[in-house]
Amino acid sequence: MTRSKRVAVLDAPSNLGLRPPTQHTVPGCAKAPGALRDHRLLHRLGALDAGCLTPPRFDASGWRPGDGVGQAKAIAEYTRRLADRVERLWRERRFPLVLGGDCSVMLGPVLAARRRSERDGRTRGLIFVDAHSDFRHPGNSKYVGAAAAEELALATGRGQPDLTDIGGLRPYVDTDHLVMLGLRTDDTHRVELEATGVGMRTVPELRAGGVGRSAEWALDAVGEVATFWLHVDADVLDPSVMPAVDGPAPGGISLGELSQIITTCAADERCAGLDLTVFDPDYDPDGEYARSLADTLVEALQ
Repeated sequence: MTRSKRVAVLDAPSNLGLRPPTQHTVPGCAKAPGALRDHRLLHRLGALDAGCLTPPRFDASGWRPGDGVGQAKAIAEYTRRLADRVERLWRERRFPLVLGGDCSVMLGPVLAARRRSERDGRTRGLIFVDAHSDFRHPGNSKYVGAAAAEELALATGRGQPDLTDIGGLRPYVDTDHLVMLGLRTDDTHRVELEATGVGMRTVPELRAGGVGRSAEWALDAVGEVATFWLHVDADVLDPSVMPAVDGPAPGGISLGELSQIITTCAADERCAGLDLTVFDPDYDPDGEYARSLADTLVEALQ
């Protein structure tokens, strides 16, 4: 897999999509790329080191309900720059493994894919592996705020133009070519997403069909696309095996099941790369969970 895909690891240590855990503190997800690298991730994957894209300064102090997405200007800037870096790796025929950071980093790769579609007229898709739909937007909520709970809505064109229409390319992802795996059954926006026709398997449905077969189903359900991006939020895992995330949600999948999903999806020739988000080393003082995630990535991508 690494030889055929030529993996390039790019750090995207942005916390811009999160709210501070407490006043005058900064979320710990920005430390995730370093924690994963500490377990020899690049060496074990035989991957190119694509460096680190440093985000703008985290400053959520001025946000108030009704202001729109917090730190939107900084997120838009970072999204453009991350899209540029991903496109550069694609030109070098590399498979980007983007280490977040919070879920808003997904906007960079999907914007890069949308730029390609604008140039060549070919459709791109998204397979979204996450415990939460991250689909909060002004049409279904009293107010928005943290982009890491809204990135899928933003990617599909729902929300403020400075984030949904960068370069006049709204939407970055067409819901006809969006598939979701690992969503919890009690997700607030599940019914709305189902009504849009998004392909979806919650954790019980994922297991009922068999995890490997469900991943194969996702490859079919994403439709006729030139490529697709794979988004993986570590909170799709059950807190019993991965509590070190921004928003742990009971009823998740195992590390082995996540490995199956990544292995199946990344082996597809249309898979253009993946991002891993929301792992928080502040909740992993011994490095146990970083090691588990690194091992899972190596197992899935070798």
